[in-house]
Amino acid sequence: MNLQRPNSNDATRSVNRSASVVPCSGLCSRCVDGCRGNCEIFKATFRGRELIYPGPFGDVTAGGDKNYPVDYSHLNIQGYAQGAEGLPPGVPADPDNARFPMVSTETAYGWDKKVKMAAPIFTGALGSTEIARKNWEHFAVGAAISGVTIVCGENVCGIDPALELNNAKKVTKAPDMDRRIEAYRKYHSGYGEILIQMNVEDTNLGVAEYIIDKHKIETIELKWGQGAKCIGGEIKVAQLERALELQKRGYIVTPDPSDPIIQASYRSGAIKEFERHSRLGFVTEEGFMQEVARLRSLGFKRITLKTGAYSLKELAMAIKYCSDAHIDLLTIDGASGGTGMSPWRMMEEWGIPSIYLHSAAWEFAAILAAKGKRVPDLAFAGGFSSEDGVFKALALGAPYAKAVCMGRGLMIPGMVGKNIAQWIRDGSLPKTVSDFGKTPEEIFVNYEKVKNIVGTDEIKNIPLGAVGIYSYADKIKVGLQQLMAGARRFNIGVISRKDIMSLTGECVKVTGIPYIMDCYREEALKILGN
Repeated sequence: MNLQRPNSNDATRSVNRSASVVPCSGLCSRCVDGCRGNCEIFKATFRGRELIYPGPFGDVTAGGDKNYPVDYSHLNIQGYAQGAEGLPPGVPADPDNARFPMVSTETAYGWDKKVKMAAPIFTGALGSTEIARKNWEHFAVGAAISGVTIVCGENVCGIDPALELNNAKKVTKAPDMDRRIEAYRKYHSGYGEILIQMNVEDTNLGVAEYIIDKHKIETIELKWGQGAKCIGGEIKVAQLERALELQKRGYIVTPDPSDPIIQASYRSGAIKEFERHSRLGFVTEEGFMQEVARLRSLGFKRITLKTGAYSLKELAMAIKYCSDAHIDLLTIDGASGGTGMSPWRMMEEWGIPSIYLHSAAWEFAAILAAKGKRVPDLAFAGGFSSEDGVFKALALGAPYAKAVCMGRGLMIPGMVGKNIAQWIRDGSLPKTVSDFGKTPEEIFVNYEKVKNIVGTDEIKNIPLGAVGIYSYADKIKVGLQQLMAGARRFNIGVISRKDIMSLTGECVKVTGIPYIMDCYREEALKILGN
C-alpha cells in the first residue's frame, strides 16, 4: 500500500518541492519560507477552492491513484488443459472445434434478457461534463457500431443552453439530448442500447416524460451515486451569465453568482469559474418502489439502477430493492472511480474500493438467491480498462454479473481517434501514429471493417473517434476470447468463480476466492494417488 500521500498530484497540477514527504500529511519534510511552489497548499493559498478539483475542466478525465491493499491484480485467471464448456450444441470438444475464435463474447441483460451486446462492456454515464458533450458523436457512434450500450448521464437537459421549459418548469425542448439520442440510433444495429440516466434534478425537470414522449426511449436509469464521489454531479462554467442561468433553473451554483461580492470578484478577474452541483438524493424503499412504478406507468420497458461506493448497508438496499422491483440491471461502481469532474481528494479517499464492493455484492446476491429470490443482473464498474479485468469481474460476480461498465477506458479511444483526425488535417501527426501511415485507412487497423459495417458512402460521415472505439472494443473482445479459451469457457455464461484464484491471504479474506495453492489441490492429490 502506498503510505506516502504527497500534497500534490498531476490531476490538480501541483507538485511537492522536496524529495522527502511526510507520510501522514503529504507535506514536504522541509518547508522553506520563500518556496516558489507548487504544492497543493501553495496553490490553494491564492486559488482556494479550485484545488478541490482536477483540471483543466473539460479537457481531462481523472481517476484516483490510491494504491489499495487489495485490488483486481491480486486475482489471477485459471487455465486448463482439458475440457471445453459452452460450445454451441452439437459441436464436439476437440482441437479442431475448441479454437479461441469460436468463443462467444455476447452477453445479455434485463429481466427478459432482451438487450444483447456483442461484448460484455458498456460505457459509464457520459453526462453533463464538457468532455462528454464535445466528444459525444465519437462515443455514441463508436458504441453503436461496436454493438454495446451507451449510458447518457445525468443533467444533460438541465445544462443545455437551448433548453426550453413550460410554465410548470418541465422540459419541452432539449436539443442536446435530441442530438445525443439521434447520434447513437443512426448506427444502432440491434446490439446494445442507449439508456438515459436520471437524478433528482432530471426528475424535477420532467426528463423521463420528455425522452419517452419524443424519442420512445425504452430504458431509463435511476442513479444513487457513483464510485468517484458521494455528492451530486458537478460541472464548471466560466461565464457569470451562464452561472446565473443554471441557478435560475434550480441548481446549486457556488460560489453564489447572485452575490454582489462574488460578482465583483468575477469582474476583477479573481473568480474565473463557477461550480454547478446537483442535490443529494435520499433513498427510501417506499420512494424507490413508487418511482419505479411511476416510470413503468409512463411506458418504459426497462429500468436500471446505478449505485456507487457507499456503505454495505446501501449495497444491500440496492440489491434487495432491485430484486423486489424487478430492476433489469444494477451497476455497482466502486471507488476510486474515474471522472472528469469529481473532488480530487474525494476520489482518492472516499468509498469502498471496487474489489471489496464487488465481493460483497456477490455475497449479498448469493444470500438472496439462496432464499429463492430472483437476483437482478449485475454490472461491475470502477477502474476497468482491459480484457483481463473484464474476465476477473465476470468470474468474481458469477453467475450474476453480466457485464463491466467502463468509464475512461471507453472514452480515451474516442478522444485519441478525434485527435488523430485533427492531426491529419494539420499535417502534424506524432511519430507514435505516423509510424503506421498518414491516412485513416493506413492508421486504423479496423477502418475497412467499419466501412463494411456502415457502407462505402457512409464511412465519410463516421468520426475517427468512433473508429477508435470500435478498434478498442475489438481488442477487448479478441483478448477476452483468448483468456476464455485458455480457461476452456466458450461463452460468457459458463465463466465461474472457480476460474480465478487469489494470490494473497488478504485477497482470500476479501473475495472468498481460494488461495492459489489451495485451488484444485484435492483433485491434484487424487491424481498422485494420495
